[in-house]
Amino acid sequence: MKIVIINYGAGNIQSIKFAIQRLGFDAILSDNISEIEQADKVIFPGVGEASSAMRKLKATGLNTIIPKLTQPVLGICLGMQLMCNYSEEGSTSGLGIFNAEVVKFDKKLKVPQIGWNQIKNLSTNLFKGIKENEYMYLVHSYYVPLNKNAIATTEYGIEYASALQKDNFYGVQFHPEKSSISGEKIIKNFLELSHENYTRN
Repeated sequence: MKIVIINYGAGNIQSIKFAIQRLGFDAILSDNISEIEQADKVIFPGVGEASSAMRKLKATGLNTIIPKLTQPVLGICLGMQLMCNYSEEGSTSGLGIFNAEVVKFDKKLKVPQIGWNQIKNLSTNLFKGIKENEYMYLVHSYYVPLNKNAIATTEYGIEYASALQKDNFYGVQFHPEKSSISGEKIIKNFLELSHENYTRN
């Protein structure tokens, strides 16, 4: 299986690669469009600020390629947010895969949210074998409000979408590569996804 982690200068990609290796797989770090298109699974990470990350995507043409991918794609943290229509962070237009906007947490809350929090209302095979209210590791100041593509939710001052799915595209706000055994189980579930199990449970 060919696994490609998109390397566009805005992701903590080594920790994701190491998590995949612990599962017995290998992953390629690449910004090569042909290599990404030929992958069996694509991981789209993201750490940092939305507008600068989007500029990096546009510089390599990845902003037009990612929405057209037909294999399973997993966006992580900022990667998931960039898959939405728009982010308030830097007034950034996203990739438009998920029909949602990314907004900032209320100023009354401590931001960024850093640390462990629970995920619930789990659906799809991405969460196969994961218990309701399992803890995942999060670091973010912006969030995706609840919407029809939500496949997991988390509460931090408000209940929000901590995972999304539409067709072959998946996104998680938390960092599965930093979320211990349960996080690695989610990565494993993603790597085992096939066209037959895109549909929601």
